[in-house]
Amino acid sequence: MHRAWIVAASAFVALLAAAAIRATFGILMEPLMDEFGWSHGAIATAASVNLVVFGISAPFAAALNERFGLRRVVTVALALIVVSAALLTQVTALWQLYVVWGLVAGAATGAVAPVLAATVAGRWFTLRRGLVVGLLTAANSTGQLIFLPLMAHLVTHGDWRATMIVVGGAAVLALVAVRAGLRDSPEEVGTVPYGGPAEPIEAGARPAAVAVLRQIYRDRVFLALAGSFFICGATTVGLIAVHLIPAAHDHGIPAGQAASLMAAMGVLDIAGTTGSGWLTDRYDARKLLLGYYAGRGISLLILPMALASQGFALTAFTAFYGLDWIATVPPTVALVTQRFGRRVGTVAFGWIFAAHQIGGAAAAWAAGVVRDGAGTYDGVFFVSGALCFAAALMLLGARVRPRAPLEPVVAGAG
Repeated sequence: MHRAWIVAASAFVALLAAAAIRATFGILMEPLMDEFGWSHGAIATAASVNLVVFGISAPFAAALNERFGLRRVVTVALALIVVSAALLTQVTALWQLYVVWGLVAGAATGAVAPVLAATVAGRWFTLRRGLVVGLLTAANSTGQLIFLPLMAHLVTHGDWRATMIVVGGAAVLALVAVRAGLRDSPEEVGTVPYGGPAEPIEAGARPAAVAVLRQIYRDRVFLALAGSFFICGATTVGLIAVHLIPAAHDHGIPAGQAASLMAAMGVLDIAGTTGSGWLTDRYDARKLLLGYYAGRGISLLILPMALASQGFALTAFTAFYGLDWIATVPPTVALVTQRFGRRVGTVAFGWIFAAHQIGGAAAAWAAGVVRDGAGTYDGVFFVSGALCFAAALMLLGARVRPRAPLEPVVAGAG
């Protein structure tokens, strides 16, 4: 087996484990409300802080990976997740929830984000890059879904704090895998990327996050990808991941059953995102994104009816949404790399991913506030469906061609 696949497997485990702490958003909302009397909006604000910090950390993590190496950055991030899990068991006030769940856990998971997937694929593979990005991205999103049934069982039959044992244990196992298998580059172990020697890296210093943003923030392709990814985050990690279980509870669906639906989405997401990577290696990435966003918009429009009927419509929603959950990542990575090149493109994708998480944060907060005021999530689902069609329109006019080389950017993370 080529060493690249061992590195990819180690990254997969790290991404899967790091996602566990984000799985707690939906499952802990009701227990926290019952124990402390906090509202949907107050708890959703903590999730929003996490998503914002998670997203903003991504481009800086990409730059830190260039400067200090993947292995060091991911090791520190996983250790911080273990610390966050321990501290969350001691939370008794909202400000503590915001600091630990929002700031500390957000920064830690942001360093183990889809940027890691893009970096591993770019450094270790010249063939199958889209497939590898799909596999690793599936780990990042699926991890927060497949842990849900176990966490739901622990919450239903015991103290919600027991879920942190799952989070901390997963991070510790991931630490072992990362130390054993993750390496920074093929040159470090005296080999070449899978598929043969990589194409030459663009000239210039190692890219700095802020310097890259200054040069690309007006680029029309960057704006279209960032805008559509903002909506992607709003309609997945912000809306469904945080609020689907409470919305199901509103319709009399038990937490365990709702968590099982989310877990089914997680299993299907592996197939959907991996398949999206396979398709990205072969077909026009922009056309794939148009189909993904349009299909997601339709599914969100029927979600209120699906929750009310709890029949075939809910099963169909679960199946489609699982396949589509984060299938947008491989074609988005392909387009940003095509536009900006491998080195700068990785940091540029970090900023696009930041937009994804800011969209998630906005949706997590807004949906909680609307639910507290209106007593239902239906309006939020309808608006989210319409936004998905807007994302498709953003990409419809985006013609992606390689941009002229950027000016040299300074080394460092900032």
